[in-house]
Amino acid sequence: MSKQLARRVGQANKFLKVASANAAATHNNYFTYVRELSHPIDREPPIVPVEEAVSCIKSGDTVFAGGAAATPVALLNAMTLHGKCNNLKDITVCHMHTEGPAEYCKPEYSDIFRTNSFFMGGNVRKAVADGRGDNMHIFLHEIPQLFYKKIVEPDVALIHVSPPDNHGFCSLGTSVDCVRAALLHSKKIVAQINPKMPRTFGDAIIHKSHFDFAIETNDDLPQHGTGKLSEVEQKIGKNIAENLVKDGATLQMGIGSIPDAVLAALHNHKDLGIHSEMFANGVVELVKKGCVTNSRKKMHQGRIVGSFLIGDQALYDFVNNNPFIEMYAIDYVNNTSIVKQQPQMTAINSCIEVDLTGQVCSDSIGTRFFSGFGGQVDFIRGAAEGLDGKGVPIIAMPSTTKNGESKIVPVLKPGAGVVTSRAHVHYVVTEHGIASLFGKNVRQRMHALIQIAAPEHREALEKACHERLKVKPSP
Repeated sequence: MSKQLARRVGQANKFLKVASANAAATHNNYFTYVRELSHPIDREPPIVPVEEAVSCIKSGDTVFAGGAAATPVALLNAMTLHGKCNNLKDITVCHMHTEGPAEYCKPEYSDIFRTNSFFMGGNVRKAVADGRGDNMHIFLHEIPQLFYKKIVEPDVALIHVSPPDNHGFCSLGTSVDCVRAALLHSKKIVAQINPKMPRTFGDAIIHKSHFDFAIETNDDLPQHGTGKLSEVEQKIGKNIAENLVKDGATLQMGIGSIPDAVLAALHNHKDLGIHSEMFANGVVELVKKGCVTNSRKKMHQGRIVGSFLIGDQALYDFVNNNPFIEMYAIDYVNNTSIVKQQPQMTAINSCIEVDLTGQVCSDSIGTRFFSGFGGQVDFIRGAAEGLDGKGVPIIAMPSTTKNGESKIVPVLKPGAGVVTSRAHVHYVVTEHGIASLFGKNVRQRMHALIQIAAPEHREALEKACHERLKVKPSP
């Protein structure tokens, strides 16, 4: 953070008392008017310097921050400096996965800020591991309930939006997820308005009059490009695309090399649909080639449905002002009652390790928390319950770690958490094949999983199976 910004934070403190008095005098908060964020109210949000915008944050506050590509990095950096310069204490910053440096998580700010992650990203992982932050075990579709049930009550919400249109409407852009629920229950809303934020539709619309303060930036959004796929990843993608994804299927997949590998292998498919909490760069090419049409959907026919996203600039350009894309709240997109209505719902999720009974660990490495529950169980279960009986729940992973250790293990590491239970799992895919586990007893499950393990680990896995069951694994 620059010295210039530090000086401006000092100057902003002069505005703080005046701003607080004005807010009290005019009740400058949308709760006075209406809770509906798309309903215009008769007020104009002040466009202020960033240091003034965050000056409403005080000791003991709970601050909600938007996430993924819509992380309001400028506001979060200014909040950190504001807390430091004014000797604030005990501020909780809650959010899903965020991008950027997360300065507030640094050790020197541990008395000022404490993060509370609903889904943990890499930028807060060390803070949680070192005891300076918290994480929550929660299904993605249930996160909005934290606000509706007043378990989390934000004093201030920091968000990142597109510029207002001629009617004063902004868009939450790349992240709707739990943001709307948080805004409905936040005492103050501070918006980072950025012309580089894509304008999206669905639940993304918010009228500017609901902002208590706003700043203007012109910052690039965080990007995750598609790297070169390894031979292992390509084999996994091919196994899934050629054997488990049918024409007309509705797809859910996250971000990462395995989803990218699957998307890259789908260019001969027809009439695919997308209903996913997020989607990746590879979707753009599938749309351009006519592979993704959403034509067989019964709900949101002809539309891609998502809740948040992060990718490269081509993805942001693709979703910008594009009515082909609809962004909805996460408690709708990930609700199993909605997921199971999608035709041939095919859910593709990854994990850290799977034990021989089919238990899936996706959020931790032993006792160390790595991420969160996310939407894996939401979609694995929704696909399994598909009303057309054609859902395909998939767990996909390389057979070994980068260090050559087997990811199919006799038992999960001590302290590892089970995200997807053995009863939830239908298909497990590695570069060596597909294990179909549904309807199989434990001995059959172990046999199927051993067949898709790395060849050099199969003998040890068979021995572990025999020691546990007193019988050899068998199909």
